[in-house]
This record gives sequence, structure tokens and C-alpha cells, in this order.
Amino acid sequence: QVQLVESGGGLVQGGGSLRLSCAASGSVVFSIDLTAWYRQAPGKQRELVATITRDGFTNHADSVKGRFTISRDNAKNAVYLQMNSLKPDDTGVYYCSARSHWGMHYWGQGTQVTVST
Repeated sequence: QVQLVESGGGLVQGGGSLRLSCAASGSVVFSIDLTAWYRQAPGKQRELVATITRDGFTNHADSVKGRFTISRDNAKNAVYLQMNSLKPDDTGVYYCSARSHWGMHYWGQGTQVTVST
């Protein structure tokens, strides 16, 4: 199994920055080949924000390109999301998700990000 714990959310003014962290642990954490950040705004569907492979290849949603950066530290089994130039539309619960090479998906409990005007 894999456990994911997000941290770093909070309240920030528009234009500000936050850095989210996702710490992975568990007996099969070595099997993770893709980690992603999703977000869900109130009343909206969960959307993909960014992904990163174990080898460090990244992909970002168009809505966050140039503002958010996903990165990882394999030695710490951690993935980060640096969020700059935050907008009120970025408000939501941010979830870390991991996929193993066996096709299993794991989710964290989420961390709230609120961007004020």
C-alpha cells in the first residue's frame, strides 16, 4: 500500500505563492511511476493540474502553465507543487495522486488552498 499526505495549503492573497508538498510512504512506494496534483473547486469537477513521472518528466494544465511547477525528490519520496501568481480561480482542495506500475491508484486526503481577491 501507499499513503499520501499533502501539506502546505492555506489562505493567500491574489498574486501570492504557496508550495504544496506530498509525502509518500508505504510498503510499495517504490512501485509509483507517476504522481499528479489535482484540484477541486466548490461545485466543480476535480481537474488535473500537473503530473510528473519517476524520471522527472512533467506536464502542466494550460490554466497553470507558467505559474505552477511540479517537482519531485525521489530520495524523500516527495512531490511538490510550487504555485506562483495565484488567482482566486485557483481556490480549491488540492489532492495528490499516485499511480503504481501495476495500475493501482492512490489518493491523499487533500489540502485546502484559498486565494483571496
